[in-house]
Amino acid sequence: MASLNVGNLGEYLREQRRNAQLSLRQLADAAGVSNPYLSQIERGLRKPSAEVLQQVAKALRISAETLYVRAGILDAERDRDEVETRAVILADPSLNERQKQVLLQIYESFRKENGFGVGEPAAGEEAGDPAQDRDVDSGAADGHGADADPRRTAG
Repeated sequence: MASLNVGNLGEYLREQRRNAQLSLRQLADAAGVSNPYLSQIERGLRKPSAEVLQQVAKALRISAETLYVRAGILDAERDRDEVETRAVILADPSLNERQKQVLLQIYESFRKENGFGVGEPAAGEEAGDPAQDRDVDSGAADGHGADADPRRTAG
């Protein structure tokens, strides 16, 4: 079999499709891709684009990010902010594949320039940035850090 090292993705998709009790044809229709193409993805013979993965994820009601990681588009070890940024770029339907790759290269070069290499912890984590610590300690990633400050000083 001429696998493209995306068998893990295909097996995972097949498992998710079966869990959702969908036939291959039903999922292909819901995702807007052809039945033979989806079959080839499941068998590890095709590597789908980020857009196709997003459509399949939406049809299965699962995280597109999970599919990106399984497809090798995103590295599971990278921090969540970077993963989300990359996922948004890859999922943008207004950009073509070349533009997305250029944007990702520019993004990565800026991260390296600012001391955030691939797979490295954020600078705030290394330096013990108080703002970073407050958000992590309070679980206030949603921007409601002020609500958590009394709890932080209490204990």
